[in-house]
Amino acid sequence: MPVDIAGFLQRHCPNARVFIAYSGGVDSHVLLHLCASLPKLRAKITAVYVHHGLQVQAEAWGGHCRWVADSLGVGFALVRVDATAKPGQSPEEAARDARYQALQSVLGEGDAVLLAQHQQDQLETVLLQLFRGGGLKGLSGMPERMAFGSGWLLRPLLSVGKDEIDAYASAHGLQWVEDPSNQSSDFDRNFLRNDIVPLLEPRWPSLAKTVSRSAGHCADAQALLSDLAGEWFDAVFDGGDASLDVGKLQGLAPAKRNWVIRHWFARLSLKMPPQAWVRRLFSEVVAAREDAQPLLSGQGYDLRRYRGRLYCAPTMETGDVANLPWDIRQASLPLDGRRRLCWYPSSQGILWPVWCSAKVEVRFRQGGEKIRLPRRQGGHSLKKLFQEAGIPPWRRAAMPLVYLDGRLAAIGGLWVAAEFFCEENNACVKLRIEESAAGVDAVDGV
Repeated sequence: MPVDIAGFLQRHCPNARVFIAYSGGVDSHVLLHLCASLPKLRAKITAVYVHHGLQVQAEAWGGHCRWVADSLGVGFALVRVDATAKPGQSPEEAARDARYQALQSVLGEGDAVLLAQHQQDQLETVLLQLFRGGGLKGLSGMPERMAFGSGWLLRPLLSVGKDEIDAYASAHGLQWVEDPSNQSSDFDRNFLRNDIVPLLEPRWPSLAKTVSRSAGHCADAQALLSDLAGEWFDAVFDGGDASLDVGKLQGLAPAKRNWVIRHWFARLSLKMPPQAWVRRLFSEVVAAREDAQPLLSGQGYDLRRYRGRLYCAPTMETGDVANLPWDIRQASLPLDGRRRLCWYPSSQGILWPVWCSAKVEVRFRQGGEKIRLPRRQGGHSLKKLFQEAGIPPWRRAAMPLVYLDGRLAAIGGLWVAAEFFCEENNACVKLRIEESAAGVDAVDGV
């Protein structure tokens, strides 16, 4: 087997615990056997079987995987997942996403999960991306190493041919399971593997190797252009609210604009948008009239423009709840599926004894609310304050209003009412909205 597992792990994660995605099939069995053959590594290994529940044999396969792990003297974990496809999601994508989430769940800080994907898998991946109109990132295929949850995802067999893997399995008398769904060409990858690639290989015997080499060239070009795109992106990006400057964006050449948008989506941990969608973004949102309120939705997010900036905002959810009681013994109050309102000790904000003795409720705007602010004369409507602060309209309805004993005391983490505001060393409560959405952690504080 032309792969040095020990050297590979020494380069990428010398001190990590090693988790091996083990389906029971021949590829993952060979990878597990290779790793377990290294005495110094064996004690660090855990074989992980992800139980999708999609096949009637899944339970028996899990038992087989446990038996193999025991016989090799390595740890074993079985993780059950729900791989039911969501609307608009293919069964393949649903199973892959569930599998990756399960693998991420077992990783600690700096741990590594090893996948047994090989040269033939890389060939299929690149062909699929080509047929789907993928760009450089897609045509780069699968990387050998990538950040994954709290640790790393590694593919040590990417340069190894399928025939070499099968030969190793036979030479060592390995026993593996066969998934009957692999024979069905209803799935795109199986169609390539079973029907298309066998037609190509007699004419181009080194097809997998040469396509993998091309993928490497694309990966190099992708890395270079990503560095350049990062410079273009930094010139138009505001890290405070993760928005883009529309004027500066329009000043870029079309090709650069496209790279900036894709860089933006990568920063937000969103799927790369198709080219047609990017064109709609520029024609319907960026190029809309100044007084318009353009909206383009997709992936659960809304793309909007406000005051010369482009925002990618998760759809706000306030529901039909009028009041949310807050037990202040809890440091945070969930507002929806991605946001929570938190309090922290501070030297500025609401006085701690007042906070502790009050009935605390969170409400959302009904219209007409006013608040008097410290060191400002008179009362101010929330509408005017939001306008002055440049709060985009779609965020205003979801802004939590904090009431103490029925009186408006604070607007999210932005303002505290004058009658509740104080400054006293470490004797106050500070409020802050914390968001966690598709990899974007945004904080809104006083």
